[in-house]
Amino acid sequence: QVQLVESGGGLVQAGGSLRLSCAASGRAFGYGDMAWFRQAPGKEREFVAAAHWSGGSTYYADSVTGRFTISRDNAKKTVYLQMNSLKPEDTAVYYCAARNSILALTSMAYDYWGQGTQVTVSS
Repeated sequence: QVQLVESGGGLVQAGGSLRLSCAASGRAFGYGDMAWFRQAPGKEREFVAAAHWSGGSTYYADSVTGRFTISRDNAKKTVYLQMNSLKPEDTAVYYCAARNSILALTSMAYDYWGQGTQVTVSS
């Protein structure tokens, strides 16, 4: 069994910053790619950012490039999402995802999902 637990969400004004964390637990998860997705009310879940298992490569959605930074600490099996210059359109539930499968970093196929953390950006 693999568990992903997100934290760090909250309410912030436009232009502000938040840092999300996601800790993975369970022997079934090794050191696969980890990613963040988000889902705004009435919209489909969308990809935000991914980090290769080695931490050496990252991949971002165009909408967050230059504002968000994904990083990971493999010793802690934790992935982070630093979000700067937040906009009201960033408001969504943010989900952490992880996989053991060896896929291209741009693949959207993930094996494990967290419960999500709410991020609200006020104008």
